[in-house]
Amino acid sequence: MSIGSNEELEGMIAVSKAVGETLKEMRAYAKVGMSTYELDQYGGELLKKYGAKSAPYETYEFPGYTCISVNEVVAHGTPSKEIILKEGDLVNVDVSAELNGFWSDNGGSFVLGEDIHKLQPLVDASKKILFDAINKIKGGVKISDVGFIMESGAKKAGFKVIRNLAGHGVGRSLHEAPEDILNYKDKSNKERFRKNAVVAIETFIATDSKYAVESDGEWNLVGDKGGFVTQHEHTIMVTDGKPLILTACNEIWN
Repeated sequence: MSIGSNEELEGMIAVSKAVGETLKEMRAYAKVGMSTYELDQYGGELLKKYGAKSAPYETYEFPGYTCISVNEVVAHGTPSKEIILKEGDLVNVDVSAELNGFWSDNGGSFVLGEDIHKLQPLVDASKKILFDAINKIKGGVKISDVGFIMESGAKKAGFKVIRNLAGHGVGRSLHEAPEDILNYKDKSNKERFRKNAVVAIETFIATDSKYAVESDGEWNLVGDKGGFVTQHEHTIMVTDGKPLILTACNEIWN
């Protein structure tokens, strides 16, 4: 969407606070020995407190309030009583929701407890790449140029990017135009960011894989060559200068 009034801006701020605070609280709540189902139920209660509705459930009838992806799962991880969080797990929580007709999206990966699998550098790289990319976005900047920032940042850090997952427009629905804010430079994409547009910018930084593929026909996506993938995401409003980071309260950069 393109924000054209104070009412629309206030609506986006409210829903972005709901998803941002929910993400922050879910990260703090996650503990070794907890199931991803329990963590998701906690997230659902938080969204309910804000009066917000789970976007994946409302849009796709996803079997959970949030997406919780653990270790080899790249994205769209389904909450389960059978998945028990362990020391050193790479956990990604993706929270998106609708509130009063406005939609917002954010996510973040983190290492649970002690970093016994040495994955913190991957997490840190993803955070930095998202920071660098977002801070280059303003009206008139080519979408493909931001993809180049992500891809080159990953390569410099010794990692790869997932090429078939992308950021997207958001605001009046969960996924809007522009639909392909990719993690690499797509030379065929001549589209530019527009002032006042609302977009969800997200990284998919990988150790081994370049593509996400379905796992046994379920929601869960895994890497085509295995390994680990980190994702970090903010919903922002594009301006003439530095973007307004609507989900800043999630504190994924802290």
